[in-house]
Amino acid sequence: MDSYDGDGNYMHQEDDWDRDMLLDPAWEKQQRKTFTAWCNSHLRKAGTQIENIEEDFRDGLKLMLLLEVISGERLAKPERGKMRVHKISNVNKALNFIASKGVKLVCIGAEEIVDGNAKMTLGMIWTIILRFAIQDISVEETSAKEGLLLWCQRKTAPYKNVNIQNFHISWKDGLGFCALIHRHRPELIDYGKLRKDDPMTNLNTAFEVAEKYLDIPKMLDAEDIISTLRPDEKAVMTYVSCYYHAFSGKQKAETAANRICKVLAVNQENEQLMEDYEKLASDLLEWIRRTIPWLENRMPENTMQAMQQKLEDFRDYRRLHKPPKVQEKCQLEINFNTLQTKLRLSNRPAFMPSEGKMVSDINNAWGNLEGAEKGYEEWLLNEIRRLERLDHLAEKFRQKAAIHEAWTEGKEDLLQKRDYETASLSEIKALLKKHEAFESDLAAHQDRVEQIAAIAQELNELDYYDSPSVNARCQRICDQWDSLGALSQKRNEALQRTEKLLETIDQLYLEFAKRAAPFNNWMEGAMEDLQDTFIVHTIEEIQGLSTAHEQFKATLPEADKERMAILGIHNEIAKIVQTYHVNMAGTNPYTTINPQEINAKWDKVRQLVPQRDQALIEEHARQQNNERLRRQFATQANIIGPWIQNKMQEIGRISIEMHGTLEDQLTHLRQYEKSIVNYKPKIDQLEGDHQLIQEALIFDNKHTNYTMEHIRVGWEQLLTTIARTINEIENQILTRDAKGISQEQLNEFRASFNHFDRKRTGIMDADDFKTCLISMGYNLGENEFSRIMSIVDPNRMGIVTFQAFIDFMSRETADTDTADQVMASFKVLAGDKNYILADELRRELPPDQAEYCIARMAPYTGPDGVPGALDYMSFSTALYGESDL
Repeated sequence: MDSYDGDGNYMHQEDDWDRDMLLDPAWEKQQRKTFTAWCNSHLRKAGTQIENIEEDFRDGLKLMLLLEVISGERLAKPERGKMRVHKISNVNKALNFIASKGVKLVCIGAEEIVDGNAKMTLGMIWTIILRFAIQDISVEETSAKEGLLLWCQRKTAPYKNVNIQNFHISWKDGLGFCALIHRHRPELIDYGKLRKDDPMTNLNTAFEVAEKYLDIPKMLDAEDIISTLRPDEKAVMTYVSCYYHAFSGKQKAETAANRICKVLAVNQENEQLMEDYEKLASDLLEWIRRTIPWLENRMPENTMQAMQQKLEDFRDYRRLHKPPKVQEKCQLEINFNTLQTKLRLSNRPAFMPSEGKMVSDINNAWGNLEGAEKGYEEWLLNEIRRLERLDHLAEKFRQKAAIHEAWTEGKEDLLQKRDYETASLSEIKALLKKHEAFESDLAAHQDRVEQIAAIAQELNELDYYDSPSVNARCQRICDQWDSLGALSQKRNEALQRTEKLLETIDQLYLEFAKRAAPFNNWMEGAMEDLQDTFIVHTIEEIQGLSTAHEQFKATLPEADKERMAILGIHNEIAKIVQTYHVNMAGTNPYTTINPQEINAKWDKVRQLVPQRDQALIEEHARQQNNERLRRQFATQANIIGPWIQNKMQEIGRISIEMHGTLEDQLTHLRQYEKSIVNYKPKIDQLEGDHQLIQEALIFDNKHTNYTMEHIRVGWEQLLTTIARTINEIENQILTRDAKGISQEQLNEFRASFNHFDRKRTGIMDADDFKTCLISMGYNLGENEFSRIMSIVDPNRMGIVTFQAFIDFMSRETADTDTADQVMASFKVLAGDKNYILADELRRELPPDQAEYCIARMAPYTGPDGVPGALDYMSFSTALYGESDL
């Protein structure tokens, strides 16, 4: 066995048991009871205990737990297997920990503990007691055993019949134990009634009072002490050390209470921040949830007016509803980062929001919102273009159908007439020629019928809302066209049969009909083209239409010559009739076209030409105005877009290459933020130009690559980035002030961080961070690096910010101090017990903070079934949460 010599080493005691012989049975019994009770007094703080000292420590688990409780430190992770090798590994971890505290274990091996060697187990426990219960006792420049003996002598000096000279026979009469209790708690024992000749009563009185009122477990039996010539010194010393620790820390209660008040105040503030985050996150997610279905609604409207109203609603959403939510999202991220920084400074676990309310969840929901927003805008513009196209096609269909129906009107009746049966020879020839002209006219109208069918088909493909009526009208035209073809064929066959009987025909009438029909067709086509509506989007397109129109006007002189030639034929016929007195029916038998109709249509064409000129001029002016709007928008966008990009790059450089104190950097960034915010009027001016472009239905702009959406997103990102950078500096100030980090240390941290930030983005990825740690001397395995990454990157984003880097570097030296403070606070408040009661908290703490802590006592039950009590582990959890403490 080893004994502490006061200089940090243990030396051999001559009065220890002989290791080659068995213990004295009486001493072994006393040691078993005393050491078992001492171990349980500490294991109860972790919610467990032992029954058999050599059996219950064999797997090493409770031995490691005992060392963690009494030292306040965390040992290596134990093996959970049941095999012998696992038990030996756990016991070795415990023995190595004991050795790390300066204890030289002689002849005590893990195999002997695992095998249940009582002698070695008791020797090991005595070594632990010496190191953790007796070594730190210091009285008047004496320590350990001598210090404890001197303390007992000083405390019992005023009492008669008490002479403490050792830790065996000086305690047999029990008066020494009673004197220690009466010296510190005189109300518990009436010392004047005790007699030296009644050791049994004295010992039992001291043991019962200590267990009931001082929370010192009964470690000795009065019968064993009395019946033994020389009580076991180690058992008595162990029990007496409990008296020392029970009475020595009362003056520290006030300091511990103040420390707890501060911790509770920080906890309350952090919980309020958590509640604020949850509410703000819930409201923002609910707004996104309500907005996305509206943006995903793709129910088309039948009219241009309705679609333009939808576009106006979308613009209101962009201008009025979305910007406040962008600010809320930015504020949410700032609150989250501030809360995490405060939790790290308090050595509390990172805040984990409710499921679905992480920052990443909100970013994902926001991304879905912007995706739906982009798709909705594209859909609106496409629908407007589709409705424009549909309106144009529908009008074109109606015009062509009306012209065709006007042309076909009466044609079926004409083809079904049987007038050739009673006609003369000249009349038959006239009917035959007339029919030939009709067939020529019919062939000329074939193209129009095909155009009508093609337009109807396109309207169907574009899902025109009035497609049924269009289809019905188109079907009537096609059916009528087929009927006309059949009737024309039938009449032609009849006339051919009759032609053999009839031989005379007037060639002039025929020539008139042949030349008048195509000319009439040309005029009808010209009128149709001149009245046709047009849709253009660029100057080039309207110039193309104007060029085509000028080319058409250039053909008018030749057309007028043709008209005069046709009218000349008619005049020649009239001259022949007048000259030769030909008996005519009054009309040309070969055609229904007459000079009056040709002149009327020609006049109509001449009338439509200047109208077409005016329409082209107006459209040209409109396109010029659109071009001016494009250039006006492009000029501003080509300035603002690069300005935003430059500012983003400058902020990135500032966040990496900051100089001066953090306060100077914060002041500089806030001034920089103010200069950015002052640029907002130019953004608003560009929004106004964009509004004019949208109202003019301009869909493209070749003068710039920037859209208003690009500018908006860039502006929002710029504001978010500068706000986030300012928040990082504020958090760095909090960390510096809380951890006592000097400016030189911060500069060193920044230099190390920038050196390994190879991409110069202001963050390090996992590989860069690992390289940095290795360069600083860390011996990293995969598990250790994963543990460190869980600290600096609790959201598992695979990156390390400069704030997290500072927190980690400063935290390395803070964890041990915090754990020691927790143990010290507990021991001071618990006093002579190993748990804390509600009344004690109310006595030591302010009312609101005491009730805050008492509220967390409800789930716990202290030793001996005491309700609403906190042992050490529960106390640590209530104050600091499920942390490494």
